[in-house]
Amino acid sequence: MSDGFDLGRLLAERGDERYALHARHLNHQLPRMLHTIGFDRVYERAQGAHFWDAEGNDHLDMLAGFGVMGLGRHHPVVRKALHDVLDAGLADLTRFDCPPLPGLLAERLLAHSPHLDRVFFGNSGTEAVETALKFARYATGRGRILYCDHAFHGLTAGSLSVNGERGFRDGFAPLLPDTAVPLGDLDALERELRRGDVAGLIVEPIQGKGVYPAPPGYLPAAQRLLREHRALLIADEVQTGLGRTGDFYAYQHEDGVEPDLVCVAKALSGGYVPVGATLGKDWIFKKVYSSMDRVLVHSASFGGNAQAMAAGLAVLAVMEDEGTVANARATGDLLRTRLAALVDRYELLHEVRGRGLMIGIEFGRPASLRLRGRWTMLQAARKGLFAQMVVAPLLQKHRILTQVSGDHLEVIKLIPPLVIGESEVDRFVTAFTEVMDEAHSGGGLMWDFGKTLMKQAVAAR
Repeated sequence: MSDGFDLGRLLAERGDERYALHARHLNHQLPRMLHTIGFDRVYERAQGAHFWDAEGNDHLDMLAGFGVMGLGRHHPVVRKALHDVLDAGLADLTRFDCPPLPGLLAERLLAHSPHLDRVFFGNSGTEAVETALKFARYATGRGRILYCDHAFHGLTAGSLSVNGERGFRDGFAPLLPDTAVPLGDLDALERELRRGDVAGLIVEPIQGKGVYPAPPGYLPAAQRLLREHRALLIADEVQTGLGRTGDFYAYQHEDGVEPDLVCVAKALSGGYVPVGATLGKDWIFKKVYSSMDRVLVHSASFGGNAQAMAAGLAVLAVMEDEGTVANARATGDLLRTRLAALVDRYELLHEVRGRGLMIGIEFGRPASLRLRGRWTMLQAARKGLFAQMVVAPLLQKHRILTQVSGDHLEVIKLIPPLVIGESEVDRFVTAFTEVMDEAHSGGGLMWDFGKTLMKQAVAAR
């Protein structure tokens, strides 16, 4: 057995090269962007909703790896499950057997999805969406998928075809002939369905880009229209699922909604092993896998691998044992209520929205002439700069990691680990209030940073 590889030694010797290595060998724009906005930090360890830099400073994570870290980082139950599955030395991925862990995880997932019957395991959220698109097309015999404006369903070719953000699509045509409809517009949905070629509608119950919830009543009404026209409802719960919004799935906030296909990923991984799952009705799976000749018509080389399945089983066990969904609901309500109370206090703060621990903070044009001029200059340079001006001091001064919710959006999205509590809420609201006070004072380092962002935006044109 080779003893020539020592991971600890490699990191000790070359860990300081991290940004140079990325600039040289990976996406060279990532380190450039991080340096521009002051996010080029070095983090050394993490636990739960916190991580620490090289100087030992504690940072609060309100981003959760874009939602991957639902249980926070390094949950002991998930860690133990992974140690156990590695130590077991299983005969994994033989391809010609039926190992127990995928069946056990499917059973556990379906227990939270009583109207669904079967599961396909892949490796990511975009792969879960690709599976749903293929299954919907084959099961209905129709070729067109409807999706919503501003939706995000992934970046591979099929999921990009149902991506409602033009910036992600530009330059990658031709894509599949799918069609966007406005979120909440039932008339537009029905017009497309009447053409008779629609396989289904894919929809995020709460859109990740901008944190826009589907209007009340839209999902059940859309489901009725889809069934009338023999098309399928596909719920993309890659980010909203597994407790994020205070129910196991976000579509469960509406009575009677029973999607035909559901996509999950992100938090199911425990933050360790990539995993995606597409849940669906029995008749859909039986149509796709209609004979032994079609047994491998849709598969994934690493789908159902033992490490991912062990992580998923551990995640669901922790969620059930520790009341994660209830905590997301209660803590999310507390955070959203406290932030919403600031809307009348700050003219640049326009709305706080969302469910559970998926919260959007939207900024908008101020009323006072003094602030309006600065806001207008920022908007002329590039929409979204003010939100970045808020995100930057939250990290640099208060050591809280957040994100702007999408390109050209004046929205900050909060998707922290579902394990945060009142102390983290206090810390975030206190810091956010200080940043808003500085923004409304009209001076200081925050607006100096805004000038830097404006220069960068103009130079990039």
